Amino acid sequence: MNIQPSQRVQQIKEYYFSTKLKEIAALRNQGVDIISLGIGGPDLPPPAQVIETMTEAIHNPSNHGYQPHVGVPELREAFARWYKRWYGVELDPTCEIQPLIGSKEGVTHISLAFLNPGDKVLIPDPGYPTYSSISRMAGAEVVTYDLTEENGWQPDFEALEKLDLTGVKLMWLNYPHMPTGAKACRETFEKAIEFGKRHGIVIVHDNPYSFILNPEPMSIMSVPGAKDIAIELNSLSKSHNMPGWRVGVAVSNPTFLSWILRIKSNIDSGQFKPLMLAAAKALEEGHEWHDGLNGAYASRRAVAEQIMEALGCTFDPTQSGLFLWGRIINPEVSSEQLADRILAEARVFITPGFIFGKNGDRYIRISLCAPEDKLNEALARIQLAEAAK
Repeated sequence: MNIQPSQRVQQIKEYYFSTKLKEIAALRNQGVDIISLGIGGPDLPPPAQVIETMTEAIHNPSNHGYQPHVGVPELREAFARWYKRWYGVELDPTCEIQPLIGSKEGVTHISLAFLNPGDKVLIPDPGYPTYSSISRMAGAEVVTYDLTEENGWQPDFEALEKLDLTGVKLMWLNYPHMPTGAKACRETFEKAIEFGKRHGIVIVHDNPYSFILNPEPMSIMSVPGAKDIAIELNSLSKSHNMPGWRVGVAVSNPTFLSWILRIKSNIDSGQFKPLMLAAAKALEEGHEWHDGLNGAYASRRAVAEQIMEALGCTFDPTQSGLFLWGRIINPEVSSEQLADRILAEARVFITPGFIFGKNGDRYIRISLCAPEDKLNEALARIQLAEAAK
């Protein structure tokens, strides 16, 4: 038999971290102690009252059935209050908020809701690899736009205007930016909205990092007229230490969200009600919770900066988010070569920047999602390996 996979399978590769984690698991099975500083998966627990709410709701027999695809009212209303409190954005919980099974799910649903085969998508380089892979799965053509350190990792809209924008349907933004940690800039948001309206391009802003080492959370929806042309994704994974809970949200105008709901309602069967009630409780957390979390990340960040220095890399000390992004000074070493060498010699996994696009090849990324003692151990191992060269 000559059975072949679909063309979409042939157009994409297995997610980098999926393959790398299998390699690390194999090494660990051989007795090799690997410290992973790769993935941005929070290792700290969510607020205690979130777990208590979940536990209590689980014991209610009526909470175990199928739930509406639009989420329970308690969660939509909590997201509306959250957006008003932190971003100054008014949202109608009945029609401008769509809960998601994580914001990564939202990338898929938005792509399927807006893209036809042959449409084009503007995707940042460097940027989150899922934007490209999902666009290709939808049959769209990926058009990358450059982000550079010299331009503060912000889009160059003059350069974008010179591109052939025929057939471009979506443009992806992500600030605070992953992987570079560049902070959100209101001027960027204003230019993006104006650009989208003038060219009929939907601006999708992915916003999961705005509470991590970032004193001024910002939403693109705070720009006047943004709802007309923009969609914003948000998530509790990073902000509330709930990555495995899979709670995200899309906010936009009712028409855009109705199209997304058509896709979503044909793919999943809603979220677990106790989980949604617990997520609503999480959204009530205030500055004290976030300050405590950021205190832990700040301590870890200080060690990560020492690791960067031990690797001979430079970095921007003002960057935010769950990672530290550093530039490789040695022109003869690629990010993949450096990451592979550190894994082999120091038994520490760091992320090579090439996986985020060609503009990331001179960079590496260190995750802050490891206990401080593990970060210190990684530092000691790397310093020893570098000294032995």
